[in-house]
Amino acid sequence: MNNSARIIWKEFKEALLLNPELDLQFQYAESKWVNAAYHITEIKQAPITSVDCGGIINNWTEIIIQLWEPQDQHQLRAMKVKKALSIIKVVENKLAIDPSGIVKIEFGNSGFDTRQMFPNKIDLIGEDLVIDLRPDTVQCKANTRGDICGITTESYNGNIAITKSEIKLNSLKTASCTPGLGCC
Repeated sequence: MNNSARIIWKEFKEALLLNPELDLQFQYAESKWVNAAYHITEIKQAPITSVDCGGIINNWTEIIIQLWEPQDQHQLRAMKVKKALSIIKVVENKLAIDPSGIVKIEFGNSGFDTRQMFPNKIDLIGEDLVIDLRPDTVQCKANTRGDICGITTESYNGNIAITKSEIKLNSLKTASCTPGLGCC
């Protein structure tokens, strides 16, 4: 499954259900693999509410699967997909997972700082179901909507009024942000 969009929980779980007898492998960087002795330590559901720089409220849910590599343990083969599905079943018996939640995999080890990454694609390779992980990037939601990035606040009789600024990112001459310009 090759997917440039975010993979949601329903799609992720369906990919697992179609391949229960395969080994479940995770690639976290080019030619770097999570050690086959990994454990799925927890599955988190995080409802997110944010206000972006344009003053717009955004809501979404993230489903975060945490992987842990025990030190000094090595295996030749990773857990079977059906073992991961049994962990998911335990979680879903306790917690109603949002089927449209965005899937992230949380992982780190002594040579790779812990971070949450997106499943970039899920591939069948031989006897493995390989989940290729890629880091998230920071983005400006206002820019993706076609709005101008940044806001200014003006005090009016003790109340705060939010207005869109007239500053455009490409008009800034330096890489720094100055208070009052509406970019921070």
